[in-house]
Amino acid sequence: MNLQFHLLSRITVAALMCLLATTAYVLYRSDRQARLATQITADSLGKQLEIQLFRIDAGFGQANQFPDFDLWKQTGNVPGICVRFVSTDGAARSLCNGEKLSSLNWPGGFETFYRRFFSPGFEITRPIAFNGRIYGSLTVTPSAEMEIAQAWGNIYSLLGLSAITVLAVCLLVYLSISRALRPARIIVAGLESMEKGNLTYRLPPFELIEWRRTATAINQLAASQQQLLAERQKLAVKLINLQEEERRYLARELHDEFGQCLSAINAVAASIAQTAEQQCPGLVGEADHISRITQHMMDSVRDLLRRLRPAELDELGLAAGLNSLVSGWNARSGGKIRYKLNITGDCALLPEPLTVTLFRIIQECLTNIAKHSAATNATVTLVITTDAVALAVKDNGIAAVLPFAEGPGIGLLGIRERVTALHGRLTLAIAQPHGLIVEAWLPIRSIPELQTLPL
Repeated sequence: MNLQFHLLSRITVAALMCLLATTAYVLYRSDRQARLATQITADSLGKQLEIQLFRIDAGFGQANQFPDFDLWKQTGNVPGICVRFVSTDGAARSLCNGEKLSSLNWPGGFETFYRRFFSPGFEITRPIAFNGRIYGSLTVTPSAEMEIAQAWGNIYSLLGLSAITVLAVCLLVYLSISRALRPARIIVAGLESMEKGNLTYRLPPFELIEWRRTATAINQLAASQQQLLAERQKLAVKLINLQEEERRYLARELHDEFGQCLSAINAVAASIAQTAEQQCPGLVGEADHISRITQHMMDSVRDLLRRLRPAELDELGLAAGLNSLVSGWNARSGGKIRYKLNITGDCALLPEPLTVTLFRIIQECLTNIAKHSAATNATVTLVITTDAVALAVKDNGIAAVLPFAEGPGIGLLGIRERVTALHGRLTLAIAQPHGLIVEAWLPIRSIPELQTLPL
């Protein structure tokens, strides 16, 4: 859940709980006030009746007018209360102050709730006595409807005020939290940018010290990762240069030393065979066998030389080297896999490091296709512009899921290291309905590390 809405929901729940507690307290106070008003009315009216008895006993009043409720009716300020006096001889007299409610303006559910938990209309009875003699009993009965109406009025006012207060508080809290959490959105956007490889992004300083410390820690981590990545790229470039230099050295040694020795052995075998025809015909077969072995070794060395450092790549360029590579794979596959090469753009625009890297990537991809894909078609597409070069190698093999990093091979890992060292991007995807697509994007720019070692 969003942190902003999470905090707002918690505050809203707390406000509603407070409102519920306040509502219960208001209803309790309404019930207590109604009972207190009834008790006060009973005490006041009882004292008035006792004073009337005192006046009658003193000869200032008439006994036939007792009890006289006129004074209470004139001074009573609590509407909806009914009084009833029952004398000791059973005579009764009743009087109600105020009128009954003409309509009920509260919900029926509220009345049911209030009647269940409280006792509206609770009557109070007290005796009327004078000089130790009880003249009767006075019963004061408040109007239950009036009490419910009063309680509903209090709750209605409270609910209206509370609703406005809760909305105002939620709005203020929402705005405050939104402003306080604004740095969090900036931090998340910055982390997403760093995740995509933009380690040069730096978070700005924030006003709150907690966010400022977080941004500082993230910036320091990004700077450390940027430095480590740069050092790793430099090391990878140097290793690639060293590897290519070793390959070139081995290819030169094989060609100059091993190749010359095989040529000499082949010449000596031919001379032996020519001499043996005249002097020792039995050695002719042995000499021919030596020639066949020597020729096989020369073919193997020639194939190894092409893999170590193709002559076309050095002498004729990338286009010729790739055409020779694809033609060789078509010849070796025997028609089982059909390899196709598409080149758009001028390969002469590419510096030598990119030329060698592209050749090695394509070479590794074609090797993987021949060994593992069980494909029938493979297409190499190379698009060269003034700013970058895009490579795509696609086959229709058995690959159906990603990733391949869990496999024992290191071919794709080596490709990724080469692409990363040249500040490029490598992506893998599944072709439809199956097969693998290897895409590499490399910028065409001067990289100082590539110029420190000869290729």
